[in-house]
Amino acid sequence: MKKIIVADDEELIRNLVSDFLIKEGFEPLKASDGEEALALFDENPDVALLILDIMMPNMDGWEACRKLREKSNVPVIMLTARSQEFDELMGFEAGADDYVTKPFSPSVLMKRIAALLRRENSSTASDVLVLDNLELNQGAHSVTLDGKPVSLTLKEYSILLKLLSMSDRVFTREQLLDDIWGYDFYGDIRTVDSHVARLRTKLGAWGMKYIKTIYGTGYKIEVNANDGKN
Repeated sequence: MKKIIVADDEELIRNLVSDFLIKEGFEPLKASDGEEALALFDENPDVALLILDIMMPNMDGWEACRKLREKSNVPVIMLTARSQEFDELMGFEAGADDYVTKPFSPSVLMKRIAALLRRENSSTASDVLVLDNLELNQGAHSVTLDGKPVSLTLKEYSILLKLLSMSDRVFTREQLLDDIWGYDFYGDIRTVDSHVARLRTKLGAWGMKYIKTIYGTGYKIEVNANDGKN
């Protein structure tokens, strides 16, 4: 039974989401703030996903997500009572994988959870993709650069895997949005741009060299003649 942390300072929301998770076969772990959520995660490293409310006492969802990303790429869904684009962008900047605005349908939230977990579990092959000094191990769901681990969100990892597995092919923003976020995603297509920008920044010189923007279209991994890919 997969464990999911539900962090919200509203007991009603915690209990409602937990009840739906139990019906879907998950084991919910409830927290009332970000600090408690991180403590639960440390005690339960096998947690499959976290649901973090943004506005919580002691430590809000943004800060909790940022701290979590220092040690794990586990999927994160952010909850907020506000619908401002600023909140969504802040959530993605903190490393969130998805974003749901209150009031929300628990059934829709369950579908978002299922979609995230499906995409995470899809990378089960032992294939290792190598380009220059970067290595992506699909079996371990890990990325290393110069032999050092790179902490990526699930979306960032999925984008890199997509581009790297078919280098020199251009993927449109629409293709990346549909393949990685899913057809039921209703957010702005600029979400793709912000995720690629963060991915490129995290990969430093490698990202600037290989991840190319095809203006007006999308993105690709550009492999030069002297570079090798296994």
